[in-house]
Amino acid sequence: MEQTEAKRKIEELTLLLDQHNHNYYVLDNPQISDYEFDLLLKELEKLEEQFPDFASPHSPTQRVGGQVTRKFANIRHKYPMMSLGNTYSRQELEEFDARIRKLVNEPFSYVCELKYDGVAIGLTYKNGQLVQALTRGDGITGDDVTNNVRTIRSIPLVLHSKDIPEEFEARGEIIMPHKSFIELNKIKEQNNEPLFANPRNAASGSLKLQDSSLVAKRNLDCFIHGILGDNLPLRSHHENIQQAKAWGFKISSLTQLCDNINQVMEFIEEIASERLNLPYDIDGIVIKVNQYSIQEQLGFTSKAPRWAISYKYKAEQGITILEDVSYQVGRTGAVTPVAKLSPVLVAGSTVKRASLYNADKMNELDLHYGDTVFVEKGGEIIPKIVMVDIARRPSNAKKIEFATHCPRCHTPLERKEGEALHFCRNSDHCPPQIQGKIEHFISRKAMNIEGLGEGRIEVLINHNLIEKASDLYNLNYQQLLGLTKTIVDEETGKEKKISFQQKTVNNILNAIESSKSIPFERVLFALGIRHLGETGAKKIATELKSIDNIANNTFEDLIQIPEIGERIAGSIIEYFNNPENIETLESLKEAGLNFAIQEPDQVPEGEKPLEGKTIVVSGVFEKYSRNQIKELIELKGGQNTSSLSSKTSYLLAGENMGPEKRKKAENLNIPIISEADFEALIQ
Repeated sequence: MEQTEAKRKIEELTLLLDQHNHNYYVLDNPQISDYEFDLLLKELEKLEEQFPDFASPHSPTQRVGGQVTRKFANIRHKYPMMSLGNTYSRQELEEFDARIRKLVNEPFSYVCELKYDGVAIGLTYKNGQLVQALTRGDGITGDDVTNNVRTIRSIPLVLHSKDIPEEFEARGEIIMPHKSFIELNKIKEQNNEPLFANPRNAASGSLKLQDSSLVAKRNLDCFIHGILGDNLPLRSHHENIQQAKAWGFKISSLTQLCDNINQVMEFIEEIASERLNLPYDIDGIVIKVNQYSIQEQLGFTSKAPRWAISYKYKAEQGITILEDVSYQVGRTGAVTPVAKLSPVLVAGSTVKRASLYNADKMNELDLHYGDTVFVEKGGEIIPKIVMVDIARRPSNAKKIEFATHCPRCHTPLERKEGEALHFCRNSDHCPPQIQGKIEHFISRKAMNIEGLGEGRIEVLINHNLIEKASDLYNLNYQQLLGLTKTIVDEETGKEKKISFQQKTVNNILNAIESSKSIPFERVLFALGIRHLGETGAKKIATELKSIDNIANNTFEDLIQIPEIGERIAGSIIEYFNNPENIETLESLKEAGLNFAIQEPDQVPEGEKPLEGKTIVVSGVFEKYSRNQIKELIELKGGQNTSSLSSKTSYLLAGENMGPEKRKKAENLNIPIISEADFEALIQ
């Protein structure tokens, strides 16, 4: 393909994918299937790889992230991001309205908007392109989270309308929808990591992740509720918000224009009955004067605008009786207390259990058997006890003390200094830990052994067919066929029968065999080393190359690896000091799993012909892909860089390299080498 045609095709695909992305994430009206979208995206990725000079930093292919931000820069807001005054009653709203009418002698209207329970964000656009995203911070300065925000698909990277101001700021709220929150906490629970208490905390934590590719997986969303700038097209808030919708921003369809405070109250009451059905959390309604001229007349206090206020809904609570406290044991031995409650309806669902998090939380509530407790979901998915009615406490009520022994294997519990959780240290023989470890081992992001979910691991353990993960590779058809078990759901009381039929057994055995090809970094993650998550496992695998190298590293060596702190390093040392873990590893090696990174041709010590050289790679090559060439550069001692400078040693030029890059290299007197020249260099 000629360069002119390639440039035209890249621009065409970029526009098309931006539109389909807008249809799906903003309008909730997809026009093509996910499969068709992926095909178009792959076509664009291929073209951008072949013609890198035509790839835009705002391309739809950049939505997956990949940039790492070690420290978020603190930047001053062009327009201070102020907070709002809160009100909880009609009377306070009427007082707010009366104060405005005392100062304003002309008609005005209000705009009512949902008050999202998320993270405030300011998005700066210049010439239609997103250039900066700042959190609220202290209202004067905020953190630059631009790389992470680029992964949020409801935020446009480029605006394609013609009537856009040269520079403006879109104010909005980044949220985590309920569905994404539940999925995220499921993964954290499987990894025995602390759960996020609510979607707001999850959204905030996600925005501060250093690796933007991880943010991309969190499925964050964003609603815009304000436009700021010197040359806005229209003179009222509501009109500009509707204009922003036409530009491509996601604007809530529940935003409403009201003529007076009575209409405002009607809207508040209407949303109060609907908010529990929303797929995301709100905690109130924001009321703003619509006309900019009147906003300017009213001005600001030192903390908040005088022309806006928020009405906050009271969190819905239920009152019930605390019957007992049970304890859950995770795969790493972490013991979590759970309150057992008399059933109570809270926020549209029946609650029978509530998380108590840890011993400190239990002590803070001073729980006794038979206590009358207030249970709240409010903006949270996970029910929690927020208060105890001590006046109703039975006179003979006994205080609930945190467990001293594991509820399943009766091993004494331990709590390390500085940690919130208690642990059962009987990791090799405690039934829920054994089950949890194996379930983690077979999970999708680990060994991906399909067919063994839905309680089947428990069946195999109960039939004494497996005690550890390596036993999976010794299972055979005769052992599995015909196994059955009936399980009862604790929440619903419904029974479910699990059976191993012929097709299921064949699928399981095929999946076990296929798992032997899983790469080393995922095998390392599958081992379930405490605190070692998916990203950490990949870092260590890439750095140390094999399981034997990891086992032979000291604590001091491990903490030198980027993003591997003392807690993870200590867990790794502890894991390899356990003889039973070593026995399991040997069995897994015999089964044929990958315990080393598959390296390209090794370079003998001392043969590093590119030592001290920095190379920029551009264009398409005949014998190697760009990634293979970059790996070879590093293997031979060189360093890859993305842009040309006076310190660049060589420009490695393939076909279809952009003329501007060649011209810059010539101006800087940088040697331009071919693929054949490169091969000669590294021999």
